[in-house]
Amino acid sequence: MGGDSTPSQAMVQSAGHAYRLTAQQFKDELHRHGDMQVLLLRYTQALITQMTQTAVCNRHHSVEQQLCRWLLLCMDRVPGRELHMTQELMANMLGVRREGITEAAGNLQKEGAIEYKRGRITVLNRPLIEKLSCECYAVVRKETDRLMPFSTASALSSNRTA
Repeated sequence: MGGDSTPSQAMVQSAGHAYRLTAQQFKDELHRHGDMQVLLLRYTQALITQMTQTAVCNRHHSVEQQLCRWLLLCMDRVPGRELHMTQELMANMLGVRREGITEAAGNLQKEGAIEYKRGRITVLNRPLIEKLSCECYAVVRKETDRLMPFSTASALSSNRTA
């Protein structure tokens, strides 16, 4: 974004494929003002929407609703119905105590929405998770679909019915 460096770091949460470019190749592509730049600007706008909606969600919704929102966002980005993550990771991602995740995941499991075993969540009933989630997921999903109709999330739309 023009600052040449960032104090941030990225963390891979799910296995998958990735591409790697040198920083110079990436900058050269952006300076062309082509499709790559447009794609990254749209992605940035979608990400800003997700971050601001997450801030609202963290302030106004229960841990269970936040967990449902986060599970749905994760499911939009991975194939299948299974997510590999610990309660500690989930707690860190939501900014809550691990005990809150234990309780929320236990409730979702009792309701038949998920099956949780040490480090693995299987989504059994996505429509139920969507119902139990707050409106924040729909806001983020709608904006992502609008900005990136060709995104991985759209390509994985089969997960929406799982």
